[in-house]
Amino acid sequence: MAVTPSEGPSVRVLRVGEQVRHILSEVLMRGDVHDAVLAKHVVSVTEVRMSPDLRHATAFIKPLLGKDEEAVLKALRTNTAYLQREVASRMGLKYAAKLKFLADDSFDEGSHIDKLLRAPKVAQDLASDDEED
Repeated sequence: MAVTPSEGPSVRVLRVGEQVRHILSEVLMRGDVHDAVLAKHVVSVTEVRMSPDLRHATAFIKPLLGKDEEAVLKALRTNTAYLQREVASRMGLKYAAKLKFLADDSFDEGSHIDKLLRAPKVAQDLASDDEED
């Protein structure tokens, strides 16, 4: 059965993305990248999205407590070639996926939504909805 683009990424693409995420997390955790900025920060790789042909990977990262996010992104981008080689060699892939690093803003969005839901006016509306049920 063929997968249509509207169904989202295939299981294989999702699995490879998760493997890349684990490898990047391990390399960063162990301090294998010899970079002063990365050595000073704990960096979480929250998600890796692979292109359907597995040639491109977008890694979403978040430094612990969100500190120095731009400096961490710059350091990761500077060391992209090393990280691509590590991923390719550990996965045994024929081609190294081209890595792209972006900040993961989902935590900030979640905090913003939580803050909005806790606003007195919204809380009042939510409480009146519960009473009607």
